[in-house]
Formats: sequence, C-alpha cells, structure tokens
Amino acid sequence: MKHYKWLLCAILLLMASTASIARDMSTKSKVDVEEILWGHIKDSYEWHLTDIEKEGHHHPVVIHLPIIVKSSTGWHIFSSAEFAEGHGGHADRPGPYNLVIKNAKDKNNPNVIVEKMPDGSEVRPLDLSITKTVCTLFIDAILLLIVILIPARWCKKHKPEDPAPKGFVGLMHMFIMNIYDEVLKPCLGKDTPRFAPWLLTCFFFIFFANLMGLVPFPPGGGNLTGNIACTLFFGLCTFVVTNVTGTKEYWKEIFWPEVPTWMKFPIPLMPFIELFGIFTKPLALTIRLFANMLAGHAIALAFMAIIFIMFGIADNAIANWSVGSGVAVINVLMSVFMMLLELLVSYIQALVFTMLSAVFISQSQIRHHGAH
Repeated sequence: MKHYKWLLCAILLLMASTASIARDMSTKSKVDVEEILWGHIKDSYEWHLTDIEKEGHHHPVVIHLPIIVKSSTGWHIFSSAEFAEGHGGHADRPGPYNLVIKNAKDKNNPNVIVEKMPDGSEVRPLDLSITKTVCTLFIDAILLLIVILIPARWCKKHKPEDPAPKGFVGLMHMFIMNIYDEVLKPCLGKDTPRFAPWLLTCFFFIFFANLMGLVPFPPGGGNLTGNIACTLFFGLCTFVVTNVTGTKEYWKEIFWPEVPTWMKFPIPLMPFIELFGIFTKPLALTIRLFANMLAGHAIALAFMAIIFIMFGIADNAIANWSVGSGVAVINVLMSVFMMLLELLVSYIQALVFTMLSAVFISQSQIRHHGAH
C-alpha cells in the first residue's frame, strides 16, 4: 500500500509541476506543436535537452556533436556549436567553410548540411557527421555489449552442471533462453544454432533501442527505431540472410513452383508473384517496426503538447488556469498510460520482428521431401 501512495504522490506532483510550467509558457510564447513533435522524431546535428530563460529570451541547452564533412575544400571536422542557433528550425544556420544547415522548411535539403558555392548554388557535401541518431546507435550498441558480455563471461567460466546464476546474470540467462527456446526453436528447429546469433542480436538491440527511446534524457531520448534508416538496415540484413542461405528447393519453389504449367509458362505469373514476395517480406519488417515506434512517440508527445495549448486557449488568466489544469490532469494520466503501453510495445515489436525474421528464414531452408 505504501508503494501506491508514493506513486499517487508522484503523479500528483507531476500534474502540478506540468500545469505550472505550461501556464507560464502559454503566457510568454505560442506553443509550436510541430516543432515539439518533429524536434524529437527527426534527426539533428545536436542533442537538444531543454530551454532556459535568460533576460527574457529562451536559450537552448544542447549537447553539440561532431561534424565530419568533405566539401570542395577538403575534409573538415568541427563541433556543431560553430553553426548559428536554429531559432526553432525556421531559419538557415550558417557555419564555417561556407557550410550551412538548411532550415526544416526547405523543400530540397531540409535540416541537412549544404555547401554554398561561389555562384550561389548549393551542393550536398559528403556528410559523415555524428548526428543524434548515430550517437544513440553507438550508446545502445555499447550498453547491449555490456549487458550481453557479462552473462557470456559467466557462462564461459562455469560448466553446464553448475548451479544456475542469480541476480542480473540469472535474469539475462533466463531472458535469452526464453527467446531461444520459445521463439527461435519452434520456427527453425535444428537450424536454430546456425541463425540464433543474428536473431538474438536483432531482438535485444531493438528491445534496448526501444527502451532507451522512452528515457527522456541522455543517454536515452533518441528515436532510433522510429528512424526508417535503422529499421531498413535490419530488414535488409534479414533479407540477405534469408536469401543467401536459401536452399535449392527454396529457389526452385520460387522460379518453378508446383502449380499448373500454364501458370508458369509462357507467362511466368506464379514465379513473378513468388519473386515479388521476396522483397515485400523485409519491407513489411521495416515498415511495421518503424511505424509502430514512430506513432507511439508522436502520441505521447501530442498528449503533453495539448496541455500547453489549453493554457492559452481562453481570453483571461483564470479561465486559462481552469481549463489548462483540468486538461493537464487528464493528459498526464494519459501520458503515463501511454508510457506504460510503450514499455509493452517495446517488447512486443522486438519480439514480432525476431519471430517474423525466424519464420522467413525457416521458409528458405526447405529440404527435399522426406529429408531430415
């Protein structure tokens, strides 16, 4: 019962503080919901933490990341702090070496680095900068290595007949074996040891990335699995593993399936459909993970943005406070619910991606009828 009391107090405190902050912000500036949503979802050359007010102006508090580009004058490495402030992403940000970060509204190169040429044209340089997404990728990879290598080291030093590990090592051992025995083995059978390293890497990396995306401050807060480039990479890797390791029977069923001949020749209707299915499977993996995680982040942020909007909807301060406070209570509760739901979705999406990848790989391991 004590734990519930503390949880209730924390929620009430969060409501009060959110209402107070929202009321102050609504009286000083108009809330830019688009900036709030896309500021978290989109990639950037710096890690925005918060804004502080100083002398009547809002100053962003950011972690500046390294810029690595090759322009017409050669390679350049410097901090993103050398670019001008963004002003909400609505203006270009000039920097050194004639480089400019274009504003988010630019039609051709939104929020990317371009080089201003002497004739006034803009050229995209080779950009290898450590952006927010890349930084998040490195952080998640390092955390994953630490978490996995600790139980791996324990297993290396102990024999199978030794007592089961306890604590964190025991938890991870149980977690890994649960995915291995309950998800991979039913799909892959005797091929499980062959493909388990890749599939377990998929599950735990996606799961960790999803969880870190829910943490509102560094090293969390990055929208890694809500970035289609990341999910596309995992989908392409599963595509390569599936088709490179495919058996002769697998390719035979694609190009010459067991259907009536008129469906294969002279018009290769079924081979075309089967070949098309090879590419739709990794695309489905990519879009499913990307869309679910992106939507979850957007909904949670939208609930919080509504609070700030409602504090400025009325014409007088009393009405603003009444409407805003009432909405704040509801939306904080909804935000808490969404965050708890996101925890569940983080696990489910990692599990679904891994399970479907295992199914697709198992379908490529077809043997001759009667083979064991």
